[in-house]
Amino acid sequence: MTLIFTILICFFAGMGAGLGTGFAGMSAAAVISPMLITFLGMPAYEAVGIALASDVLASAISAYTYGKNKNLDIKNGLVMMLFVLLFTFIGSFIASKVPNSTMGSFSTIMTLLLGIKFIVKPVMTTKESMADVSPKKRILQSVLCGTGVGFICGFIGAGGGMMMLLLLTSVLGYELKTAVGTSVFIMTFTALTGAGSHFMIGGMPDLLPLTLCIIFTLLWARIAAKFANKASAITLNRATGVVLTILGTAIFLVNLVH
Repeated sequence: MTLIFTILICFFAGMGAGLGTGFAGMSAAAVISPMLITFLGMPAYEAVGIALASDVLASAISAYTYGKNKNLDIKNGLVMMLFVLLFTFIGSFIASKVPNSTMGSFSTIMTLLLGIKFIVKPVMTTKESMADVSPKKRILQSVLCGTGVGFICGFIGAGGGMMMLLLLTSVLGYELKTAVGTSVFIMTFTALTGAGSHFMIGGMPDLLPLTLCIIFTLLWARIAAKFANKASAITLNRATGVVLTILGTAIFLVNLVH
């Protein structure tokens, strides 16, 4: 019974994380961590490590799918990634020096609000309008956004994928598919860095939930990314909005139970 229960929890956690990653570049940690902590009684640090490890392959396969469909901005994505990683470390260092404040609900609220935003006010930017922005301005925007996302992630410890999507669509003016493709490209490397540091500090987690979460997240991320790249802009906005709204509500309820 315990084995079946573990498989079911990992399946639903992986499904939620994979759909969120493939549709919206959402971090798997936002879904998997609360599920493993609440239903399997797993220590928070171990659960986050498993979530980050699940994020690596799921983000990588999503980025590959978006890139294959020419919905990925690698050049500016690399610039943003560099500053996200740098300022995540800076934000983490500063957070360790200030009084502890809990902001765990930040990521959940952002997921829910962003989901509603995509349903009510879809992103209808085109690649043609994206091309109107000068390369120098785009790089400067990438630096500033990467700095902001990295610092907030390091300081608060959540919300990276959602903030990147919001900034890529609202500030940098990306059309939705390119925004998600670039976001999951960056998340591949940030998740790899995070998972590696978690395992080095805390040791290897329980291999069963680790393996199950990686497989299920990868599977559903692949399905979501393939659908997203074939969908029209308005369909993708609605699908992304519905997925994020459902996930945000589910995570909120899971945290409430916990």
